[in-house]
Amino acid sequence: MQTTFNMTSFIPAYPEIIIGITIGVVLMADLWVAKHRKHVLEWISLAGIAAAGMLSLALLVDGTRAYAFSNMFIADPLANLLKLGAYIAVATSFIYSRRYMAERGLLTGEYYILAMFALLGMMVMISSNHFIMLYLGLEMLSLSLYAMVALNRDSAVSTEAAIKYFVLGALASGLLLYGISMIYGGTGGHLNLEQVARELASGEARRGMVTFGLVFVVAGLAFKLGVVPFHMWIPDVYHGAPTAITLMIGAAPKLAGFALAVRMLVVGLIGVASDWQDMLVILAVLSMAIGNLAAIAQTNIKRMLAYSTISHMGFMLLGLLSGVVGGNKLNTVDAYGSSLFYVIVYVLTTLASFGTILLMTRRGFEAETLEDFKGLYARSPWFAWMMLIVMFSLAGIPPTVGFYAKLSVLQAAAGANMLWLAVVAVLFSLIGAFYYLRVVKVMFFDAPVDSAPLAAGKGVRILLSANGLALLALGLVPGGLMGVCLAAMRGSL
Repeated sequence: MQTTFNMTSFIPAYPEIIIGITIGVVLMADLWVAKHRKHVLEWISLAGIAAAGMLSLALLVDGTRAYAFSNMFIADPLANLLKLGAYIAVATSFIYSRRYMAERGLLTGEYYILAMFALLGMMVMISSNHFIMLYLGLEMLSLSLYAMVALNRDSAVSTEAAIKYFVLGALASGLLLYGISMIYGGTGGHLNLEQVARELASGEARRGMVTFGLVFVVAGLAFKLGVVPFHMWIPDVYHGAPTAITLMIGAAPKLAGFALAVRMLVVGLIGVASDWQDMLVILAVLSMAIGNLAAIAQTNIKRMLAYSTISHMGFMLLGLLSGVVGGNKLNTVDAYGSSLFYVIVYVLTTLASFGTILLMTRRGFEAETLEDFKGLYARSPWFAWMMLIVMFSLAGIPPTVGFYAKLSVLQAAAGANMLWLAVVAVLFSLIGAFYYLRVVKVMFFDAPVDSAPLAAGKGVRILLSANGLALLALGLVPGGLMGVCLAAMRGSL
């Protein structure tokens, strides 16, 4: 019997197929490219990312929802928008990191292969419409990141961070998988997210078993997002990993984590929204509190940004927990759209913050402490202003885009009749402004402790400048990006 294949059914997954082919090409090229020419692998990777990006952009403009692989895979506007964000984040990370990795002997084929596998895992997570597909994408991403943290095998700190990340990540994956198994049993043996939602809506699901499984699912999600009380890995991994790897961990995977939360909670488990919303309220408040308060005590800027990440993920949860009010879904698009806007803005800001840290590093020197940023204005006024824009955006100070991002999620929380939560978020945001403004103070008003010139090339300087100015431009004219986020949510839910 002859089997025929309908290639049109694979069109939604063409970007993933292109990235998979690119990984194979990089693997083969790594065997032939000389050690001093490993930057060729970056060109191949960027070419593959660009090709996948054009396809995802075409699918986003088309605006339709398409399925593949027996409805386990979905390409909707949300998926295509998040993939475009992931492409930009990974490509920018490659460019920022090139000099840093080369000077430390880490610019190897393994770096690009693991990063591309991590990107593929993110893409699978973003487009998953099935619990098993979500889990496969999550593990592909996680295993790649574990190895990347330990890429500097001569560093005991990096190795320790990788082991901590791996052990805690394995525990979180186990919790998530156990929760999925409970939901599978409670919904009549369904793993497709849309079927699970229909089963819950019909009232035939075993609500007690689903709620029990939901606790483990939320715990697993909380670890992947890095929110309290499952945050303990973030400061050690951010600090222990090479700065270029920290950038890779801190930016693009947050988009995949957001997709994981939306696919599981909003698409699959919207029928028990009242249960997971209460859990997210607790996680959000704890994350904003501990993240901001712990960051104040940090003198290492990578650890400070790690705790900042925890607090920002708490802010992002404000939008996710505001979409359904007492069973009413009228606020859904605005709330989830604001959360999507927030995570995209956070990724852009993270790229600029760690890009500036990489800009200040050089062979044999790591710009990791607040002391290293003293007098940056005297050394490079332009990039001191760029870092000021970044810090203002993280603090939510107008006219940067971070202000509009925080305002949008606060409006979502207030619109969900949780004004008290919005007030709490504002208070912790004011506390967080202290440690961001402290960085600005040491850059502009303290005497420099290092007079060495910044060693980055012209291309990195231009890209970093564009990254910083984008935070200002989007703050002045936020409507375009917010409109795209709202349209993506409207077309996907």
